[in-house]
Amino acid sequence: MHQSRLNSPLGELLLVARADRLLGLWFADQLAIPAWATGATPKPAHPLLRQAATQLDEYFAGARQRFELALDWSRGSAFEQAVWGALAGIAPGQTCSYQDIAIAIGRPQAARAVGGALGRNPLGIVLPCHRVLGRKGQLTGYTGGLARKQALLDLEARWAAA
Repeated sequence: MHQSRLNSPLGELLLVARADRLLGLWFADQLAIPAWATGATPKPAHPLLRQAATQLDEYFAGARQRFELALDWSRGSAFEQAVWGALAGIAPGQTCSYQDIAIAIGRPQAARAVGGALGRNPLGIVLPCHRVLGRKGQLTGYTGGLARKQALLDLEARWAAA
């Protein structure tokens, strides 16, 4: 596994990849980044890490709404993988609730468990857990911090308004 770091408008990002898949993307100051990620070998020239960095720069500049990266979220449980897969279906500039995700994965009583799975999302921003809000549209939990969640939603709201 290889890692690189990227300065973004919202703080430093830690990116982790293996040969052909992006395994992780976190704000570097987040709590609970897995040891397997922080222990990855630094290799900023890794082609997939460079591709991810370019796409993230484009995203923050407002020039990219969707990421085109090979992803691997197989380190999660079957439930977590289902939740993370549902995140991929939330369109840029759109939001949904934890309950919506629970219903989408066929577990309508599991909204609280969905929140836990989102907290363990290994591919923040790319798998857009920031687009998931409380039932009444309020900002709730985000491992990168609520200010960053709001900033990401504000960035994406510009696309919806255009």
